[in-house]
Amino acid sequence: MKHANNNNPDITLRTKGLSKQWGAFVANSDINLNFAPGARHALIGPNGAGKTTFINLLTGGLMPSSGKVYLGGEDITHLPQHRRVQRGMTRTFQLNTLFAGMTVLESVALAICERRGLQSVWYQTVARQADVIDEAMALLATLKLSDQANSMTRSMAYGKQRLLEIALALATRPRILLLDEPAAGIPQAESKELFEVLSQLPRDVTLLFIEHDMGLVFRFADRITVLVSGKVLTEGTPAEIAADPRVREVYLGEAEYAEYA
Repeated sequence: MKHANNNNPDITLRTKGLSKQWGAFVANSDINLNFAPGARHALIGPNGAGKTTFINLLTGGLMPSSGKVYLGGEDITHLPQHRRVQRGMTRTFQLNTLFAGMTVLESVALAICERRGLQSVWYQTVARQADVIDEAMALLATLKLSDQANSMTRSMAYGKQRLLEIALALATRPRILLLDEPAAGIPQAESKELFEVLSQLPRDVTLLFIEHDMGLVFRFADRITVLVSGKVLTEGTPAEIAADPRVREVYLGEAEYAEYA
């Protein structure tokens, strides 16, 4: 695995000895990972491997027991979540959290206004903020949601709601987007569409995602990290992961291993 100092421009996000435990239970142990700019990096592993805990440590949802998180050259280990968002790190969740009483366009416009510091007066002024509307519509077009702009979020199909959640995250203009099981609960056809849209996002956004659908992981990721019992088992390209017998033993079944090896 490649290691680097804090100021290496080839590293967007880095962890050093990152660990989290509650009493005798160790959720993450001594995780050292680097994420390159523009990477499509998957985090996989069996249930209970510590994947979501790791994402929570990156985003500030949890404070580590030990270790460091670096965003670019900055130590952000003790920054609160909203400060990390301001510095370019945004996440989505396994369960979407949308504004049910708003239209799709209003939801994205609100997120853009919040980024610009206009959230306190957004409803009264957004109709006059042509540049906000233009940015929101451009973002919806990127995620193939233009035809949903005037729909209420609560009336959208679940797969479209997941795309809207990603649109809200992208409205913060992140350098790093963390996706916690973006395809969870979505029919297979819709999950393929979701990942096809994600694959077309600009490479100035680094994606780190947790996903259990190995078909999506091996088609979409260019790097994969395997967590087992809170520790990094291995990390590499999809071909390297598929060829690793340890991954077959602890995570990929025989059928999946044969398919991807």
